[in-house]
Amino acid sequence: MPELPEVETVLRTLEFQIKNQEIKEIEVLWNKIIVGDVAEFKKKCIGQHFRDFKRRGKYLLFILDDFILVSHLRMEGKYFYSTSDEAINKHIHVIFKLSNGMELRYQDTRKFGRMEILNKEIDLSKFKNLGPEPWDESFTPAYCKQFLKKRTGPIKGALLDQSFVAGIGNIYADEICFKMGVDPRKSCKKITNKNCEDLVQATRETLSRAIELGGTTIRSYTSSLGITGRFQLEVNVHGRLKEHCPQCDTEIVKIRVATRGTYYCPHCQKR
Repeated sequence: MPELPEVETVLRTLEFQIKNQEIKEIEVLWNKIIVGDVAEFKKKCIGQHFRDFKRRGKYLLFILDDFILVSHLRMEGKYFYSTSDEAINKHIHVIFKLSNGMELRYQDTRKFGRMEILNKEIDLSKFKNLGPEPWDESFTPAYCKQFLKKRTGPIKGALLDQSFVAGIGNIYADEICFKMGVDPRKSCKKITNKNCEDLVQATRETLSRAIELGGTTIRSYTSSLGITGRFQLEVNVHGRLKEHCPQCDTEIVKIRVATRGTYYCPHCQKR
């Protein structure tokens, strides 16, 4: 599943490509991609323009004239900016025909992604029960301590909990734990005030750098738009089984934490 940096990269790329374009027509080739009535979805979207582009956690938010078009890529969702004469493969499920003659095509091999149309008045701060964005003023060490002291599971599990902080997935949770110097299995109840300070800083630094480099292409979400995710060249532990830690040269190991494959350095990351 794409994480915050990949979603942000897709969003910024689409903003450059389709901003202010009018939706002239929509083809829905797999109805279940749309949340709610498909005919109503089309009615509300057609004639609208892509005016602004925002992100909430892992959700793409296309701000139209009168509505918000929400898109969640889930496991395999991708967008293609295509000419109308390009062949449509069997995994293209939604096609937005634009006023410039181009098409915005949504492809989803596993059909898990979803789109829905919402009123502009929605309170995005409470959207889908998501926690604060990593750069929100409310995401502080004190907030982290208050949230984590109520949990008994591992710190990595908390980082994956979208109600704690929005947008972090498996890759970046491993990298954040490494930057914190914390074993991903460490109990939330044992997280110290210093750990919480490190958590906020590590989260912001890791995600900012990943956005700067276009995310990762360990599983590709952005290459369809001509973007190469270069953060994978800088990962410290994730996907580096049996390679040597960049800090201490200890061999990186892989375990399972919070049901997810997890990479860490046994020397640098303390439990």
